[in-house]
Amino acid sequence: MKITLAHGSGGKSTSELIDKVFARHFSNPILNMMEDSAVVDGSSKIAVTTDSFVVTPVIFKGGDIGRLSVCGTVNDLLMRGAKPKYITSAFIIEEGADSELLEEIVKSMAETAKEADVTVICGDTKVIEGSGGIYINTTGVGFVKESTDIVSTNLRTGDAVIISGNTGDHHAAILSARMGIENNIKSDNAPLVEMVDKMLKAGIELHCMRDVTRGGLGTVLNELAKASHVNIEIKEESIPVDSEVKAFAKILGLDIMHMGNEGKLVAVVPEKDAEKAVEIIRGSKYGENAQIIGTVKNGEGVDLITPIGGKRRVNVLYGEGLPRIC
Repeated sequence: MKITLAHGSGGKSTSELIDKVFARHFSNPILNMMEDSAVVDGSSKIAVTTDSFVVTPVIFKGGDIGRLSVCGTVNDLLMRGAKPKYITSAFIIEEGADSELLEEIVKSMAETAKEADVTVICGDTKVIEGSGGIYINTTGVGFVKESTDIVSTNLRTGDAVIISGNTGDHHAAILSARMGIENNIKSDNAPLVEMVDKMLKAGIELHCMRDVTRGGLGTVLNELAKASHVNIEIKEESIPVDSEVKAFAKILGLDIMHMGNEGKLVAVVPEKDAEKAVEIIRGSKYGENAQIIGTVKNGEGVDLITPIGGKRRVNVLYGEGLPRIC
């Protein structure tokens, strides 16, 4: 079945689309009430995030736009130390989209939400003129303990900088798909619930966490350095990169420091907690290649120490980091 404008009319066709695709996969007691808004249990302190996903192609090696939308939303909540709880889902569907493709995306989204232990509590569907594109907007809500204060202004001299795994995977996977390049590179899109939960429960003093998405590692580290008025010095040899991604980047002239991920985080912790944090991340799902990559120092900006001992200043990404990765 092809999606038509009638599926966005609010009438019978809309109801059929909701029943056959969305309600079928997102079914839960809250959503099944089909009210204009969801009433759920709350918390004294919550984290809220919203995001939109417009990636092309919508299905790629290692994931799809449905999985990506849940991972991106959940990970943004986790970076503030929140326990992700609820998610909303709004689909903007262009006329001509295939309903089987849509259902595959919705099914993947539901499976990822289950993995991340979040509930899809409400949503919306709009059908517009176009050529079969599918876009997703989400809002995520998570609960935060009163004592938790994980923010980008918390960095202190001597802190260790940790990355949870290989950089650039998602960027390389999307670009490969867009350019029709055959390789074994897969997106790393993943919900990072387990590693964050374990670090919090272990009492790791997390000064800051950020997920490494658009703009790549270089942009994220610059944002943190600027927010805390510090210098971050990282060692190039310590940054984990898959050999095929490294070769891919070299062939196309891409800078690994500005290639994005959708399943990696940067954690900044006191030196005393660094080895324990790495051990916890490596023992968690999606964190097997975690490494300490640098140190927080006095000064400003981000510096990369090369294998021969040289120092290169790393700046934020300028211009469009093609392709659009989320």
